[in-house]
Order: sequence, then C-alpha cells, then structure tokens
Amino acid sequence: MKMNRMLLLSALAAVSLVAADKINGAGASFPAPIYYKWAHDYQAQTGVQVNYQSIGSGGGIKQIEARTVDFGASDEPLEAKRLGESKLLQFPAVVGAICLAYNLPELEGKEVKLSNAVVEEIFLGTITKWNDPKIAADNAGVALPDKTITIAYRSDGSGTTWNFTYWLDKMGKTWHEKVGLGKTVQWPVGIGGKGNEGVTNMIKQTPGSIGYIETAYAAKNNLPMATLQSAEGTWVKATTENIMAAAANAKWKGEEGFYQILASQPGKNTYPIVAATFILLPQEKAAENKEVSKFFTFAFEKGAAEAEKLGYIPLPKPTVEAIEAYLKTNGAK
Repeated sequence: MKMNRMLLLSALAAVSLVAADKINGAGASFPAPIYYKWAHDYQAQTGVQVNYQSIGSGGGIKQIEARTVDFGASDEPLEAKRLGESKLLQFPAVVGAICLAYNLPELEGKEVKLSNAVVEEIFLGTITKWNDPKIAADNAGVALPDKTITIAYRSDGSGTTWNFTYWLDKMGKTWHEKVGLGKTVQWPVGIGGKGNEGVTNMIKQTPGSIGYIETAYAAKNNLPMATLQSAEGTWVKATTENIMAAAANAKWKGEEGFYQILASQPGKNTYPIVAATFILLPQEKAAENKEVSKFFTFAFEKGAAEAEKLGYIPLPKPTVEAIEAYLKTNGAK
C-alpha cells in the first residue's frame, strides 16, 4: 500500500512537471504566424513548449470559457460585461491589418484600387466582373480583365470576419441593412474557407478571386493587396506607417479589459481595417496565468522585431507597461 502511494505521488509530480513545461492556447488565425514564431523562440530559450491551435476566434473564446486551454485568443475583443460573466482577463498582444488580397495574374503586378462603395458592392454580389465600370473608374491605365469575381470568405467563427464586417457595416448603409457584422454572417455570395489559412489557399488556387486575410498571410504567399480608402477618402496601402496611424488612436484601459476597436479610425493616412488581437485568461487560474504571462512578457520584450518582419505592429512600451500592471494586479504575474 505504501509503495502504491509512493508511485502515485511520483506520477502526480511528473504530470505537474509536464504541465509546467507546456502551455496550451487556441483561437484566432489572424496572429497565428507571430504566435508560432514567438513559441519557437520561447521554447529554444526556456524549454517551455507553447502549443497554439489556429481554430478561429470563436473557437478560442469557447475553449477558454470551457477552461480546456490555458489561454484563448480572439480578434474580437470582449466587452467588460462578457469578461465579468465568463470570469476572464483580457489584454492585447499585437496589432495587425486585414487586406483584400486578389488573384489576377493578367495585371502582372499592377495594383488595384477599390473604393468603399466598390468593396461593398463586390461583397454584396452586385459587382460581379473585374472590368466593371465602377472598378475601372478608379483604375485608369489598368487593363482589368473580363473575368468573374469569386469571393472567398471565412466559414468558421472568425475575429477577422468580425473586424472586416465591422468596417463594412460602418461605412456601407446597404451592408448594414442587409448583412451586418459578426464573427459569422450570412454572406450574399462566395465560397467559404476555414481560417486565414483556408481563405489564403482559396485565393491562391482561384484566378479572379478576392478575399479578406491578415496581411502577413498575403505577404508570405506573394498575393497582391488592394489599395483602399481611408475614413477621409484618400487612397492608402497596408504599410507599417499607415497601420501604425490607426494603432496610435488606441486608448487602452485595463479596467475595461483593454477593449478597443481599431477599424475605421480617422486620418487621411490611416489604413481602414486595422485590428488588435487579444489574449483571454481565466481569472481563477493564477499559477497557469503566471506561466502564460511569462511567455507574453518574453514576446513583448524580445519579439517585437519578429512581429515587424511578419507585418504586425508591436504594442508601444506604455501599453506593455499597462498590461504588465494589469496582470500583476489580477494575480497573473
């Protein structure tokens, strides 16, 4: 009996040791490329494995609310009421942008400009050809092909969808009335793919297609990104400077779970579809939260350059300091 008890204690100690060497997270595909890079670097330095599953923001929220992972990830920030009901902590991890990537080899690298009104009509299905006069009007000198437009959208519960449809809903009256915003919506036209990965692959494989994906996916796969309009109507590209212009408007407040929406921010040089991506932690799991916070402290302090290489915008130092204070106050550091 004594021997069995000793074996049991040894087994429990081994489980605890394994748990301390592994962190499990799941959620948004939007930040997955940088989370994978940070996880690789963190394991190389500390020996702790961060296992992140890119399953979409909806899945990440469900899993952290069910307490089946150590942290959830969502591009749709949860408001204070929802955080309180689910007993969750929330903080931003990085900022990125959503682009409209397309597959038009006939253009040989020439950029396409898409006005707000044109984007709305494309995704409503009322503009169906690439050489439609409304697209051509903003693209003088570009030989647009007589090719059918194929829409690629997210089929899973997606924070990328939430931020993209937030922008469409805010700037398009018809979209607001007919479709609205959400992690999932009833798309009028198109075909669905799972995750940013799935939509990216659909665009690559389908000539004439267009879809919304995080810019890191477009850059990695050499997909051209449409030039869009700022809130002031000027033409803007998804450059680091233009994404930072949106992020600069953020007013993070720890007492509100850092809730902030960065789409449709003002400024003539501001890219219109920018989003922060958020981490969700269970309030009651102090020990696990401390391990997760160590990982993100590492990411904030040593992972900024890697984030920029992948097209993301690292959080500014004052925001990182506010997050650290928030985590400490809530027993997560």
